[in-house]
Amino acid sequence: MYKFLIADDHPLFRDALKAALSSCFSNVGFFESDSLDSTIDVLRKGRKIDLIILDLNMPGCDNFYGLLRVRQAYPNIPVVVLSASDSAETVAQVIEFGSLAFIPKTTPTPQIKEAIESALAGKQWLPESLEQALQSVDTEAKTIASKLKELTPKQFKVLKLVKDGMMNKQIADSLNVTEATVKAHIGVIFKKLDVKTRTQIVLAIEKLKLD
Repeated sequence: MYKFLIADDHPLFRDALKAALSSCFSNVGFFESDSLDSTIDVLRKGRKIDLIILDLNMPGCDNFYGLLRVRQAYPNIPVVVLSASDSAETVAQVIEFGSLAFIPKTTPTPQIKEAIESALAGKQWLPESLEQALQSVDTEAKTIASKLKELTPKQFKVLKLVKDGMMNKQIADSLNVTEATVKAHIGVIFKKLDVKTRTQIVLAIEKLKLD
């Protein structure tokens, strides 16, 4: 029996997706979550989950942060992203951050089934139209996304706050850590992104959607 975790903050969409998938898979059960915190809570309980179906824009996810955190904490559980944000840049970053599939929310049920079966088999899946669009994505953006996935969740939070213009003390207060800890995180960020200043960090990640 398959167990899928549907992580989306719209109850009606979760219900519709469960109904659609129940018609595609004869023996399937579901867990549900509506935020990054509730998603992590379900995963922490140690339930055997075969696949995570993740929305990018749930509370706490901040687009790619949720995907990054789930993939780092539970690397053995395949993730597919099901989202209304389907620009080529978004799709490229989703794949760089470890999702096995990107499924636009307008995708017909048979193709959703195809995508999930591919992910369960450890294979990548994209709609044909998006596969072609990815060829035009800025190579530098792909490189930056690849580097960002090496950051820990805490480093990623620090990165976002640096991008927002916060100084070390403000970041420390926001995250309830010491300034020394913030400086250490920023040092790692500089090294992994191969930059030397905060301005270079901002310029680098402006190519990605981290709002």
